[in-house]
Amino acid sequence: MEYILLIYGSEADATTMTPAQGQEMFQAYMKFTQELQASGKNKGGAPLERSTTATTVRVRNGKMLVTDGPFAETKEQLGGYYLVDAKDLDDAIAIAAKIPGALTGSIEVRPIMKIG
Repeated sequence: MEYILLIYGSEADATTMTPAQGQEMFQAYMKFTQELQASGKNKGGAPLERSTTATTVRVRNGKMLVTDGPFAETKEQLGGYYLVDAKDLDDAIAIAAKIPGALTGSIEVRPIMKIG
């Protein structure tokens, strides 16, 4: 079954990292991604640009409203995702727990809906 693992963290906290800490986090993600790839469970994923680059689109009564920024202000912002093939929710949770961002933020685990 496919699951999306949504990685949330504080962009404000990330700006206070030293270059060495940033490199350490980058290396941890590279190692995790390589291990996930080797396991055959990696279906894709990517980091996202900062939430300040987001655009939100709403359509109400046939009119489109486009606003800058994310939909809601929160302490943690969506920073990236992995799409994984896991045998069940427990397996997906075990994978999510290994994502480096789980140490400082949170990982939302959500099954991909089967259509058809």
